[in-house]
Amino acid sequence: MRFFQFVTVFILVASSKFIGNVKSEFSDLGWLNIQLFHALQGDDFTLRGNITVTNLNTGSLNINQEPLNENEKLALKSLAENNKLYRLKATIVGSDGQKYTYLTSSRACSLVRSQLLDTIWISVDHAGFVLGVSQTIPSSRKGDECGKISASDLDALEEFNTDVYVKHIEVAPVPDTATFIQKMEMERQARERGDLKDNRGFFAKYWMYIVPVAILVLISGVTNPENQQGGGGAR
Repeated sequence: MRFFQFVTVFILVASSKFIGNVKSEFSDLGWLNIQLFHALQGDDFTLRGNITVTNLNTGSLNINQEPLNENEKLALKSLAENNKLYRLKATIVGSDGQKYTYLTSSRACSLVRSQLLDTIWISVDHAGFVLGVSQTIPSSRKGDECGKISASDLDALEEFNTDVYVKHIEVAPVPDTATFIQKMEMERQARERGDLKDNRGFFAKYWMYIVPVAILVLISGVTNPENQQGGGGAR
């Protein structure tokens, strides 16, 4: 009796340690440092700001962004009036030391109409690896057409008002096709050796022969009702 109690306590302690290790592994996914660059004039990317994600699991972060100077305001105004794209580049350095670069874009007119209000989404997998960075901009009451931007609208383009969210991508279950194929191959080899006996019933074994015959009988009975009636009258 004491032996079984000892085994039970040992299993509970081992399970709690294992669960604790799993929780700590998934709760500490590391950190990220993200530098944001935007292209306001041609392909020349300049620094927009910096995002530091201190905990990928909880999404805790700090963000610092540079205010736009007069030349950058005019460049963004030109992009919006010509219905061009606002391009954003994110250079990411993770706790593993690896560096990744992601590009995203949106309509410059929408960014101007929202008065530099945008949202940045950081998509990560279960191991904390960054899968992508994207930017969304809310729709404006003034619409998405810019035309000529007034001086008051230009003055409102001072600083970015950005929300940043860490989005965890759920991995869909993958069918274990390799195990299934291996099982089928083992059954085939066993049948060839005669080790595997077929314990199915008579109908389960020969249904592919019985069903067509039954269908033919039914069809012949439906298509020849006159012959059946004539045979009955002769009697």
